[in-house]
Amino acid sequence: MISVNEFKTGLTIEVDGGIWRVLEFQHVKPGKGAAFVRSKLRNLRTGAIAEKTFRAGEKVNKAQIDNKTMQYLYSSGDQYVFMDQQTYEQIELPGSQIEYELNFLLENMEVHIIMFNGETLGVELPNTVNLKVASTDPGIKGDTASGGSKPATMETGLVVQVPFFVNEGDTLVINTSDGTYVSRA
Repeated sequence: MISVNEFKTGLTIEVDGGIWRVLEFQHVKPGKGAAFVRSKLRNLRTGAIAEKTFRAGEKVNKAQIDNKTMQYLYSSGDQYVFMDQQTYEQIELPGSQIEYELNFLLENMEVHIIMFNGETLGVELPNTVNLKVASTDPGIKGDTASGGSKPATMETGLVVQVPFFVNEGDTLVINTSDGTYVSRA
C-alpha cells in the first residue's frame, strides 16, 4: 500500500479492480476544505483513460508489474507473435489489445511486454521509433520558408504531419506517445 501523496508519473496502481498507470497527477490544497490529489490514469487492460480524485493521504495498492523484453516476430491473422530472446518462449497478443501500438510496430523490433501476475496487459514501446515514409506528396521548391506541413503515410500505415522537405523513402524519428514527427533519422 502506498499513499496517494507518493504518486509519480508512470506508477502502476490497483484501484476498483483495475490496473492503472498514473499519467498525470496534481496535489490540490484549496483554501477551504481538505487537500486532495487529482490524477489522470490509464487502464492497462482496456487502454481507457480516466480522471480520478483521491483524498490526501488515502492509501492505494501498488501493482507489481513485470516488464519483459521481447522481440516482435510476425502477425498471423489478428494475432501478433512476440518472442523472449533468452528462453525463445513465444506469446500471442490479439490486435484489439495493442491497436495503438501497431502504428509503430515493425518486425524484429524489441519492445517491453507488460505483465501482471502472469497476465499479459500490453506492449510498452520505446519513446521514439524510426519509420520509413511510404508515401507523401512531393515538396514544392520554396515551400520550406512557410514552415507548413503535409501528411505522410509511414510504412506501418500511420499518417503523420511532416515538413514539406520530407520525401518518400526518408526515414523519420516518430514520437510514440502522440504519433508526431520529431526529426529525420
